[in-house]
Amino acid sequence: MLKQLKQSILATLVLTVICGLLYPLAMTGLAQSLFPRQAHGSLVERDGKVVGSALIGQTFTGPGYFHPRPSATTDTDPNDATKQVPAPYNAASSNASNAAPSAKGLASDVADRVTALKAENPNARIPIPVDLVTTSGSGLDPDISPAAAEYQLPRVAAARGIDEAKLRKIVADNTAGRTFGILGEARVNVLALNLALDDATKH
Repeated sequence: MLKQLKQSILATLVLTVICGLLYPLAMTGLAQSLFPRQAHGSLVERDGKVVGSALIGQTFTGPGYFHPRPSATTDTDPNDATKQVPAPYNAASSNASNAAPSAKGLASDVADRVTALKAENPNARIPIPVDLVTTSGSGLDPDISPAAAEYQLPRVAAARGIDEAKLRKIVADNTAGRTFGILGEARVNVLALNLALDDATKH
């Protein structure tokens, strides 16, 4: 029995070193060498300062900016550790609402978002795209659909005093197609689009 115990302990130590130390170090080293930008979080810099990540959405509320998809992430209530409070795009708490289509809370949230979007975008020319009223699986989605950008275009153009045709081209320039031509859908990274918009409207 002592022999089996020693073998078990030895196997545990060896596997711990291999799987818990050597493998992670090797993967980290490869990532740093082959994909340094991605390994550091796909950070986006502007004028030498980090302004966000290409992989994590962030809040834009001004009328002159394209707004992101809603986020369902939460954080601990600073006043009560037993409760959660909304914390949009909280990367430490990535989650979905997991509400069923029949859930009253989901229907209420969507209705509230529809009302807010109509108030913010009175001159929109297309129906409200579904991604502007529903959260993503991660709650951190940095992208919106081209339709979601088109829906907001009249508001942004008016707020910026920019021609809609010029703004539509900026959106098109920042629209990515399906990955490898077959995976996913066309998408617009909101942070990249808003940064491009700032660059295009500098005076």
